[in-house]
Amino acid sequence: MPKHILVQFTLILISFILISACGQKPGSGDQRKAKNDSTLTNPDSASARNDSVSRGNIDQDLIPVEVTTIALGEISDYILLNSNLETEIMADVSSRIQGIVFEIKKEEGQYVRKGEVLLTLEAREYELAEQRARVEYDQQLNNFNRLQVMHEKKLLSDEELERAKFTLEGSRLFWEEAKLNLDYTNIQSPISGKIGERLAKIGERIQPTNKLFSVVNTEEVIAVVYVPERNLNRLKSGQRAVIYSENLRGELFEGWIKRISPVVDPSSGTFKVTIGVKNRGDLLRPGMFVNLQIITDTRKNTVLIPKTAVVYENEFMNVYVVRDGVAHKIRLTPGFEDNVKVESLKDVEAGEKVIVVGQAGMRDKTKVKIVSERENVLSRRS
Repeated sequence: MPKHILVQFTLILISFILISACGQKPGSGDQRKAKNDSTLTNPDSASARNDSVSRGNIDQDLIPVEVTTIALGEISDYILLNSNLETEIMADVSSRIQGIVFEIKKEEGQYVRKGEVLLTLEAREYELAEQRARVEYDQQLNNFNRLQVMHEKKLLSDEELERAKFTLEGSRLFWEEAKLNLDYTNIQSPISGKIGERLAKIGERIQPTNKLFSVVNTEEVIAVVYVPERNLNRLKSGQRAVIYSENLRGELFEGWIKRISPVVDPSSGTFKVTIGVKNRGDLLRPGMFVNLQIITDTRKNTVLIPKTAVVYENEFMNVYVVRDGVAHKIRLTPGFEDNVKVESLKDVEAGEKVIVVGQAGMRDKTKVKIVSERENVLSRRS
């Protein structure tokens, strides 16, 4: 190639290189350099951003759940029955005499003590009868004293004095009866308790056969139940019972076996058991429908699972226990149970976390995220 042509080609190449260098954006090289320098000087920042994105994606895949800590407690085996409450201490109040109702002093629902006046009758007739009887007695007493003086002076025979003595005693008894009838115009409560019913009306003429009030003592009530005969040897007097009502949620009442009938009814195959109930706070009322648990056995310091954690699968009970962020499906081996808890005999230990919300439809070994923990109150309820 001629020399002058080679020189021209070299000049053209140099010009093209200069034009390309002038067309580059100002500072872009510096920005890339700064970015590269930053990455080199602080490599953790990039790694942290990548980890944050990864964790966000992982958290979105976790199932949120609520758990509680499994605890040790007390649980009992029992016979579940139901009945209506009754009271053993009650009385129907009637009058001992006839008369007209003058004043009613107590009303239904009021508490009265034994001997307290519930009602009064018009008393004027009985006051006059008492006064006549007293006058008659005073008269016979004076007569007897006069005859006794004559007897001492041998002016009166023994037989005449004896007849006078009997007459005096008869008048005394007649006076006592009149005083008693006067007292009966104040009709009193025979027991302490609450008035369950008031039937008398002011101005009404009553007879001794008329029922005026009913008074019930609700400090202690009873429940009569009929227990299947297979449980006859499991029960004894004094045995503990627990009573509760659907209308008094959260309230438990202590009871005990008062009486056990030794006779089995052949038609029903049951025997009668009477349960005494301590009416704490006077919340129970005769006639109220209640459930009873007659306690037959009790275990202490055993593993208790709340019923809210149990997932039922056919006849089996399952729970999900969280271990290292994974929900493990555990088939329970149940022991005693009641309406709020069940005893676990194996495979679950106290201190482990059991899912109580979010376990429905969950599969075994699902990764979960604990969003809250519920207080375990089973030990307080035991």
